[in-house]
Amino acid sequence: MSATRTRQQVGKARRWVIKVGSALLTNNGRGLDMQAMHAWVEQMTALRREGREIVLVSSGAVAEGMSRLGWKKRPHELVSLQAAAAVGQMGLVQSYESHFQKHGLHTAQVLLTHDDLVNRTRYLNARSTLRKLISLGVIPVVNENDTVAFEELRFGDNDTLAALVANLVEAELLVILTDQAGIYDCDPRQRSDACLIQDAQAGDPRLYEVAGATSGSGLGQGGMASKVRAAELAARSGTMTWIASGREEGVLLKMAAGEAIGTLVHPARGPLASRKQWLAGQLQVRGRITLDEGAVRVLKESGRSLLAVGVTAVEGQFKRGELVSCHSPEGAAIARGLVNYGIEDARKIIGQPSEKIEQLLGYVDEPELIHRDNLVLL
Repeated sequence: MSATRTRQQVGKARRWVIKVGSALLTNNGRGLDMQAMHAWVEQMTALRREGREIVLVSSGAVAEGMSRLGWKKRPHELVSLQAAAAVGQMGLVQSYESHFQKHGLHTAQVLLTHDDLVNRTRYLNARSTLRKLISLGVIPVVNENDTVAFEELRFGDNDTLAALVANLVEAELLVILTDQAGIYDCDPRQRSDACLIQDAQAGDPRLYEVAGATSGSGLGQGGMASKVRAAELAARSGTMTWIASGREEGVLLKMAAGEAIGTLVHPARGPLASRKQWLAGQLQVRGRITLDEGAVRVLKESGRSLLAVGVTAVEGQFKRGELVSCHSPEGAAIARGLVNYGIEDARKIIGQPSEKIEQLLGYVDEPELIHRDNLVLL
């Protein structure tokens, strides 16, 4: 996926992360908009039937909780926000479940905190769970775990969460549905000559300048600036971001057809280069793994996961989820990746087939030492 993909190409993306904002879901604070939810679920169902994989990041828990509790203004006190989220999350998940079940689709509630995506072990656990749900054809419904997150350890808004989930599952496309048609070159509510920006590049500082003029509805935490930041975060895994109005009739199907709606934000690099940069730049190498010739050949030629059977030695002091480097028998660096087992357990399973891991360790997290989605060739 390059920075110059057409809308028709982007619309054919297989894995989508779709984020729906609070103002849309709650009809500007008047409780969950069941008619709108029905329309989005209908479209997501159609996408699933066409073979696309969907992860839904949904705001609305706090806003729905405010509606149920009769609060007209979003509270500033953290404990009040957490209470509203706890009340609202019940209605939010129940509504999605009932809508998707009508189409024979299962949903799964996934609540994440900042620490889940910073702590490498929990990062891999979250990644494995989401990947498994996707493979089962389940629609994960992701939200921030507002009831336990501390102020200093919150994502801040679900635009950021959606971008990090896109990184987590290596989505090809992040869709952000909002109450505006996209990013304009100035505030359309103030100027009638405002023009929609149809295409932009992630990281362009001019996007922040024009997005800053748009503050949002007040029901959620974000504004257009948070969506620009989200697009920049998503781009680090080579993910395209499409920002459009959730009130546009058939918006998701129009995206799938490649229609000229909303703002499409292109990453500066393709997914492989972006993920390689992220792994190299965000993490410190904690260990070294030596491969046999067969494993080197499989990684280079087939792009498969690294199995313990192809490893001859491990060094370092790494834990599950930390970055390790992979080397040929001659010592040449071949790849880097996030390891599924810590050093002590890795020593016990190297050179052994995957089916023996549980026998050797008494448990099994993953059949691979490093999954191919977490492995980058050098």
